[in-house]
Amino acid sequence: MRTPIVLLALLAVATSGGCGSADGDSGASTTTSASAASPGDALWGRTFVSTSVTGPAIPGGGPLEVAFPERNSIAMSAGCNRGVSSVDLADGIVRTGAIATTMMACPGELAGADKWMTDLFEARPTWALDGAILTLTAPGAAVTLTDKKTANPDRPVVGTTWVVDTLVTPQAVSTSAALEASAPTLTIDDAGQVTGSTGCNRFNGPATIAGDTITFGPLATTRMACPADVADVERSVLHVLDGPVTYEVDGPTMRLTKDDGTGLGLRGA
Repeated sequence: MRTPIVLLALLAVATSGGCGSADGDSGASTTTSASAASPGDALWGRTFVSTSVTGPAIPGGGPLEVAFPERNSIAMSAGCNRGVSSVDLADGIVRTGAIATTMMACPGELAGADKWMTDLFEARPTWALDGAILTLTAPGAAVTLTDKKTANPDRPVVGTTWVVDTLVTPQAVSTSAALEASAPTLTIDDAGQVTGSTGCNRFNGPATIAGDTITFGPLATTRMACPADVADVERSVLHVLDGPVTYEVDGPTMRLTKDDGTGLGLRGA
């Protein structure tokens, strides 16, 4: 799963009486437990993904993903950067603190996704939960979201054909016409072997899964000449598929990340 940055706001309220009242009553005291029920108890630990938007569309198509990883914390993404904040859900209103976001460059229409997201939460939308369906409503906008475990169950790493749709560097997450046209793939089988395509050449070799790490290679590849732009894609793919990478499956998508910050974004075919 994606590794979120978590901001945890823990509210602990305790009052105790040790002084007598004005009328001489010294025995009364009141204590409120920090574990008392809160309005968001049905949301903590869950992640929701948008299925419909009324009002301004999400730039780039989204979807909006809203997570409540811990009590009184919220994380969100509309397709590019990820935001995190404290949150108060009292009175059916989503009141976030200052939203801290990652700072990746967002390609194309996604460049407007972060502002769309922060505008929604800065408007303090109302929220309503009906089973797996969460609805956020702000002036001029409404978003319907479904619990991610219901809407997009995680694909298995083994046996799924994964298609590379983004290239990741420490500075940016990007795509290109060459990447979309060549559509590199990889599939890991039960025997610990990976096969696939760089978008030009075929490859195969070992892929060992241990915990949240996959160790690729050494890989054998065919040696066909590739157009320059496709050759650039191939180099990026083979760089990531060389040695250990951290993997994170999130519904129908997977992210592979090397220690140097490069990686691949993939979707299940």
